[in-house]
Amino acid sequence: MKFRIGYRTLKTALGTALAIVIAQFFGFDNYVSAGILTILCIQVTKKRSLQASWHRFLACVIAMAFSAVFFEGIMYHPIVIGLLLLFFIPTVVMFRAKEGVVSSSVIIMHIYSAGKVTADLLINELGIITIGIGVALIMNLYMPSVDNKLEECQREIEAQFKKIFREIALYLRKNDSDWDGRELTETARLIEKAKSLAIQDVENHFLRDENLYYQYFKIREKQFEIIERVLPSVTSIPKHVEQANMVADFVETLSKGIHPGNTVLFYLEKLLRMRTEFENMELPKTREEFEARASLLHFVNEMEQFLLLKRSFKGLNTGKNKNQPSEAN
Repeated sequence: MKFRIGYRTLKTALGTALAIVIAQFFGFDNYVSAGILTILCIQVTKKRSLQASWHRFLACVIAMAFSAVFFEGIMYHPIVIGLLLLFFIPTVVMFRAKEGVVSSSVIIMHIYSAGKVTADLLINELGIITIGIGVALIMNLYMPSVDNKLEECQREIEAQFKKIFREIALYLRKNDSDWDGRELTETARLIEKAKSLAIQDVENHFLRDENLYYQYFKIREKQFEIIERVLPSVTSIPKHVEQANMVADFVETLSKGIHPGNTVLFYLEKLLRMRTEFENMELPKTREEFEARASLLHFVNEMEQFLLLKRSFKGLNTGKNKNQPSEAN
């Protein structure tokens, strides 16, 4: 396995050291805890980091209040710690800050070890919390762009779609194929990876709820579901008929137009003309021919849905696709 230091690891290492140095510089007791909070608050995205920081800050403040009530109101004893946690954890969960249970437990132990709640002790704990969380937020201000990765996923998914359509066209022409279907597994994996990256990109922009890439990958996911749904009917066509060659020609043309453009009108019109030709052709003479043509018509209808899914999408203006033709699907 290749050894690699990622940007998040680097930020965590630098942030932890910086938090400890700052807390020690200001003379806070238990200054190492500031580094622990920094480690816990540095997340994959800006939004997650902000949420984690808020949850931990809130949990720590609640922990200080509970510690003052339980330790000063009852006694400083291990049994009281258990009693405190019995009420503290549900309270934190109620405030939707359960991520802060572990970090706030450290604060509880600090107060227990001190043996007395004082203003200086509470200020000390607030200082550690503020420095640890503050450094984490500062370190997370920088997030590398994932645009190149998103564009790479887009190209790879489109390449898989093209391969699948070429295999479908080949089967329609020969009514036989040795295709192992590995592109289906790879496409499903790529779509999941791409959606995760797109969500990560959204969470790194506070004023963005969704982006074009996420919409694009969701559309590809739905189109892929249609492909998976229609494959059994295509591969079970009992007999090769003339219409199969027409559909194969259409599928081959379709495969060449897969890119992140913004209109499918060209292919929808082509599909409509082909369907009209089907209707004007001589009726099937045998049961096998009828079943074959029925399966092909079902496939054509599904391809119409495939195209309609992308009709309202305004398209991606990626670097390698700016000069692509408008007839995209």
